Amino acid sequence: MKKLIIAVLLTAHFADPLFAQHKVSDKPNVIVIVSDDAGYIDFGCYGGKQIPTPNIDAIAKEGVRFTDAYVSASVCAPSRAGLLTGRYQQRFGFEHNTSHLVAPGYKLTDVGMDPSEQTIGNEMQANGYKTIAIGKWHQGEEKKHFPLNRGFDEFYGFVGGHRDFFAYKNKPSNEFALYNNNEIVPESKVTYLTDMLTDKATDFIRENNKKPFFMYLSYNAVHTPMNAKKDLMDRYANISDTGRRAYAAMMTSLDDGVGKVMAALKENQLDKNTLVIFINDNGGATTNSSDNGPLRGMKGSKWEGGIRVAMMMKWPGHIAGNKTYSLLVSALDILPTAIAAGNGRQKGTRQLDGVNLLPYLSSPGRNAPHEALYWRRGVAAAMRQNNWKLIHVKGRLENKAVNNVLLFDLSKDISETKNLALKYPGQVNMMLSKLAEWEKGLDKPHWESSYGGKNQIMKHRMETIGREMERMYP
Repeated sequence: MKKLIIAVLLTAHFADPLFAQHKVSDKPNVIVIVSDDAGYIDFGCYGGKQIPTPNIDAIAKEGVRFTDAYVSASVCAPSRAGLLTGRYQQRFGFEHNTSHLVAPGYKLTDVGMDPSEQTIGNEMQANGYKTIAIGKWHQGEEKKHFPLNRGFDEFYGFVGGHRDFFAYKNKPSNEFALYNNNEIVPESKVTYLTDMLTDKATDFIRENNKKPFFMYLSYNAVHTPMNAKKDLMDRYANISDTGRRAYAAMMTSLDDGVGKVMAALKENQLDKNTLVIFINDNGGATTNSSDNGPLRGMKGSKWEGGIRVAMMMKWPGHIAGNKTYSLLVSALDILPTAIAAGNGRQKGTRQLDGVNLLPYLSSPGRNAPHEALYWRRGVAAAMRQNNWKLIHVKGRLENKAVNNVLLFDLSKDISETKNLALKYPGQVNMMLSKLAEWEKGLDKPHWESSYGGKNQIMKHRMETIGREMERMYP
């Protein structure tokens, strides 16, 4: 007992004064930062050399970097629906990017996240947090889908899937308009969107530094259109490809923004009491000159390059710094982890698919957070269990039935070059059975993809290799 008392006194004596100002029971702030369509190795901490990303890399250095992190969809809207609810979005019919092709029994006004689903905003509000959503929403355009009606006290952003980073010359449609809560920001006040989203984030931190807050900072960088600031384009004059040059400039604006948000936390003495999670929403796109490195495929596919993403997390005093975690984690885990960080309770009654990652990070010897992860969008589905990855595509093409099954051992073939399905039929059958069981718990899509199923069939052929071929099948 005497040794324990001495240890406690020593710990208190040497504690960081900024950390010591907060009681252990204080709820930490939580910030979730999402980048859009970035390439897997375009971040320095994931091996990128061409584009410096020191501020994003610092999150990994001060916390944990996940090597095998996945999103629940390889395109923007359903990926975000999974992140925001902690549930596979197919459970509530959000299988595709939003479109006008509504399924029988649904109306155009139903296109968006089901209002009966609880969002991370709802959950954090219920646990005493002030909440804000900043940036890209892409969860429906009706009033019932609007962020202020989906668990967020404040909203500063746009409801569609993309918009110009600079001002529009003419008044944009509602989808592209920049909102400040319920008011539309005049385009005459739009400078450069990445900077404006950052400024809103830093202002919110300063205005709410005395009470716990939750921030969903959803940048639209580096999604198209490739709008970059001229001074940053000039900085990358050594990159001959103009598309890649613009991408590099946009990545730098993103990284600069993350740096300013982290600086605002430190200035307000909140950096020691804030859980920060950074994640990219899906793999690099075929249209923005991103680089997925060794990962095969890109945005829109079930290849690793479509669903494996950069993800990192820091929380000083709770998550050890400069660590790497290599077991399966998912964007679905963000919601339960955020609730747990504040010692909160889940408000919603529906079962989550995500899990609280904090115990796994504090005890690295534990089993993986997920025994398996699953994906489905239209005719293409996939599953990963341990190092085995299965892709299953069914449908019709050129009057021929298609029932393609691909199997890869990612521990030996991260680039998915060798289909082992014929060599390991037992493994295939076991995974197909588990995939089918998972699908029993899903709803039918409430709307269909505007691209149809043919592109998914073509995209997942073994002979479809590289950006140019994948671009043919969006």
